[in-house]
Amino acid sequence: MYTPDFHYHKAGSVAEAIEMLAHHEDARLLAGGHSLLPLMRLRLARPATLIDIGGLDELKGITVHDDHIHIGALTTHGEIARSHDVQHANPLMAEVAGGIGDPQVRNRGTIGGNLAHADPASDWGTIITVMEGSVDVQGPNGSRTIAIADFFQGAFATAVAENEIVTAVRVPTLVHHDHEEGHGHDHGHDHGHEHGHGHEHGAVQIHGEVGEYAKMSHPASFYPVIGGAVVINAEGGRCVSARVAVGGCVPTPRRAPSVEAALAGQELTAHNIEAAANQLSNDLGDEIIGDIFASADYRRAIAPVEVKHAMFHAIGLAHH
Repeated sequence: MYTPDFHYHKAGSVAEAIEMLAHHEDARLLAGGHSLLPLMRLRLARPATLIDIGGLDELKGITVHDDHIHIGALTTHGEIARSHDVQHANPLMAEVAGGIGDPQVRNRGTIGGNLAHADPASDWGTIITVMEGSVDVQGPNGSRTIAIADFFQGAFATAVAENEIVTAVRVPTLVHHDHEEGHGHDHGHDHGHEHGHGHEHGAVQIHGEVGEYAKMSHPASFYPVIGGAVVINAEGGRCVSARVAVGGCVPTPRRAPSVEAALAGQELTAHNIEAAANQLSNDLGDEIIGDIFASADYRRAIAPVEVKHAMFHAIGLAHH
């Protein structure tokens, strides 16, 4: 299906794009196009003007600082996945990027466009939430930084004003950690419809932060129906603190304070992890999404399973 008619303008700079937004009514920004163009073909979005910012080098690139990673908004998922700097500073980010969609999506889709689209099930929305990152935006009144906790305001709605552009994403690095028992692990596992959790062991000796993401995707489209992300700070075999977020369950990525509190101070055993993950129902509320991908009841039942999987994989208790 073809898109509705629209006017097209190509911006030569961020400043020019902001000026174009001010002068063209009902204008939308076009970057990778993997979120906006399908909506236009389905007539779910009908902007009068598209402003192409895809060629702006000032919105591309990755820089790692001592305590955070600065990612330009037009950096593609594939570039993040392939970045040796990201792989070293925050391997969770690299692995998640490598599991988004298919190669075409990873090579065209951008992290800024993905976050601005604000799909409730977005991988990046859940990951940036659990990492307590932030989003830089620029408009006619200058630049500002929006904490990720304030960024998402509903399904497909953000705190970015109509005359502002997402320019960058900032994510903390993960503190180096060691697995004393030698249980290596992978990040960003996509479980599809499988929910076995492999081999379980006693508490694993970990020092520092480990992060993991587990999701159930639609088998044909790779759409991330339900995702669970965790960052565990551990000392020896005990959890010092934890951050947990889920995506695809409610209109915005949701932190899980009940799960975090249940895990804090506990030994990292399979029993304690499962008990903590089962507290997730206390954090989801009654806004759970039901759609063509999964019913609300199914999401409520499977979300704790994905959180548990993420925890198991993060500390090396299970492998696929």
